[in-house]
Amino acid sequence: MQELGPGAGGPCCTPLVREPCCTPLVREPLTQDWAGDLARMFKALGDPVRLRLLSIVASHAGGEACVCDLTASFELSQPTISHHLKVLRAAGLLDCQRRGTWVYYWVVPAALTQLSAVLGTTELTIPATPDTAAVEANA
Repeated sequence: MQELGPGAGGPCCTPLVREPCCTPLVREPLTQDWAGDLARMFKALGDPVRLRLLSIVASHAGGEACVCDLTASFELSQPTISHHLKVLRAAGLLDCQRRGTWVYYWVVPAALTQLSAVLGTTELTIPATPDTAAVEANA
């Protein structure tokens, strides 16, 4: 398993545990490799069907869902659902196992951890721009 990102061993962060002091996007720029990994995941999640599929699998009882349970939630053909699941697997968001005639899917926890780590916010101070200064003045 790879570390969560650049500088993960810095003063406020260990490889898999983040203190609420900073987020990767604010602390330092993403490395090229980590940005590529994240871009693949975000691209996969850019489709509403795939985002729903990930949500359904993640919230399914037992943490895994049979493909037979997933198709009923969509007005799409089974081959289309299979394509979307393949994209999610290629992005590293889902994994699966064949059991008899059915395939069972589950979310890859490390992938969700990476997405959460890069998007997590903690009281960010964003410099005022002319647009934000006007909004703050009216508040």
